Amino acid sequence: MRKVMIAGNWKMNMTTSEAKELTAALLKGVHGQHELPEVVISPPFTSLQAVVELTKDSHIKVGAQNMDYRESGAFTGEISPLMLLDLGVKYVIIGHSERRQFFGETNESVNLKLKSALKHHLIPIVCVGETLDQREANHTDSVVSTQMTAALADLSENQLKPLVVAYEPVWAIGTGKVCAASEASRVIKVIRQAINSVHAGLGDHVPVLYGGSVNSKNIEEQLAQPDIDGGLIGGASLKADEFLTLIKAGAKRKQLTTHHR
Repeated sequence: MRKVMIAGNWKMNMTTSEAKELTAALLKGVHGQHELPEVVISPPFTSLQAVVELTKDSHIKVGAQNMDYRESGAFTGEISPLMLLDLGVKYVIIGHSERRQFFGETNESVNLKLKSALKHHLIPIVCVGETLDQREANHTDSVVSTQMTAALADLSENQLKPLVVAYEPVWAIGTGKVCAASEASRVIKVIRQAINSVHAGLGDHVPVLYGGSVNSKNIEEQLAQPDIDGGLIGGASLKADEFLTLIKAGAKRKQLTTHHR
């Protein structure tokens, strides 16, 4: 049974004091609840230590938004997997479209970072997705398949067991445009096929999230699709009430999945 996950990507938002305030509100909101989905929040690097300390012994896990694949060295401004591990970080987002678009991330660098994350026992959330131009040219399936297979190059099935994938159509991120649930589910099936082309059957077991203007108004429609295992949430993860609503939707999906198992 694939895990259901609601993950928040705070991007370049929240000072440390604001991050503490939001985290405290989320902890209060999930306190005493059972059957929750896997809940992950990914604050900026500057707030990671404070958020990890606040969430210790809670249901909320902490992720980083990026990392360098190298362990140390003369790479000014970069953060290594060892630094994340030392803080107590559990997850790391790899290959987000904003990293690809603005900071030169490539399929090759995503592969290097994925190998490093797995080597250091960080759980990777690997992002794939097409731009508007690629979608309008009917290249969506080939783009996400290429991104996915390139990310998994030279990794064994056993190494890839912790893998989480997020399908994030670039044209839907922060735009208010949401990919129709049925279409998101169709593309996620293509992603699973790409994973299966590398290691047969693995794609059926990897949790795949949808990301792109997810909010409380559309989350239930997305989670009603059996191939969508949760959401990677941007703007809606910055508001405690909104994010808690998404967590509740994830809990409902998890209960239904467990019941039908």
